This record gives sequence, structure tokens and C-alpha cells, in this order.
Amino acid sequence: MTTNIHKKTNERLTRRSTLQKKVLLLLSAGLALGLTRNPNQYFRIVREVGKEWEKIERNSLNRTIRSLYESKLVLTKDNHDGTLTLVLSKEGEQLALTYDIENMWIKRPSRWDNKWRIVMFDVPEPLKKVRDTLRMHFKNMEFYEFQKSVFVHPYPCAKEIEYIVEFYEARKYIRFIIATDIDNELELKRHFHLA
Repeated sequence: MTTNIHKKTNERLTRRSTLQKKVLLLLSAGLALGLTRNPNQYFRIVREVGKEWEKIERNSLNRTIRSLYESKLVLTKDNHDGTLTLVLSKEGEQLALTYDIENMWIKRPSRWDNKWRIVMFDVPEPLKKVRDTLRMHFKNMEFYEFQKSVFVHPYPCAKEIEYIVEFYEARKYIRFIIATDIDNELELKRHFHLA
């Protein structure tokens, strides 16, 4: 069931334009957008917008908003002054999460805290696609593949792992450990350029 949902989400993902992705991500980040709407369902931006919104050409933004609204990825919330605020629908939130997860990376702190972050997962065979996708995400995030379903990283990444766990509804299959000693530490330090 979960795999089918993600398959459908991935199909929609590839059809979305870069601008649509950007609008969904900005809304997901809490950057509100005030609008008015005429009877023909055309939206017009009425409020002063933040720097991120200003970078987008207005006509393109209006077309994108209309398209997202028609796709039911965004909803409008009525304000007391007669304007509307654009918000993500449940499906829009899921899609924004997908876009975000594709671009996820782990920030390198100025100093390493001498701790290893270990992610282990044991995903059953019927969810093989989820397992393979998790493996791909961890590799893309530059984790070291310690074993087939065990990945290691030297930098704080609990929030990123939590995000992935939540997205794939895989909490019961994934464990996150913070360790101070690993028997092949020299190899790991060399891999992450810490030696």
C-alpha cells in the first residue's frame, strides 16, 4: 500500500515544473502568500511578499498558483480583510516533503564531536522498494555503507533521519544510534577526511 502511494507520488513529482516545486517548498517552509481571487478562479498577489517570492516573475507565479490550486495541492484560507492565504493541502504537504527529501544533505559542523551516527534498518521483503530507496537516500546523503543495511555518518543528522522515517512510515524498521567507538574507526575517519 505504502509503495503504491510513493509510486504515484513519484509519477506526479516528475510531471511538476521546477517553479511548482519551489512554490510548494516555500509554502511548506511557512512563507505565506496573500491573494485575492476573481470569479474566474484567477489569483492575484496582494500583499507585500518576502524576498523568496519576489525572485519569481509575477505572471509565472500566478499561473503556477492556479495550476497547483486546480491540482488540489494548495488550498485557500479566508482572511478577515477579504483576502486569501495560500496553504498546502495534505497532498501538497506530502509532495513538498518529497521534494525536500530529494535535496536533503547533512551540514558539516566546524568541529567534529567525535561521535558516530549509525542508521540500521531491517525492512521486510514485501517492502523491498522502500528498503532500496532508504539505501539510496543514505548514500546520496554521503553516509558510509558499513553493511548492506547499516550506514554511518560523523555529523549530527537526527532530524534528517526522523524526516526520512516519517516520510516512509518506517519507524518500526529503522534504528538510530549515536556511538563513541567503532572498531574500524580509522577507516571511517579516512573516508570522511577526519584523520
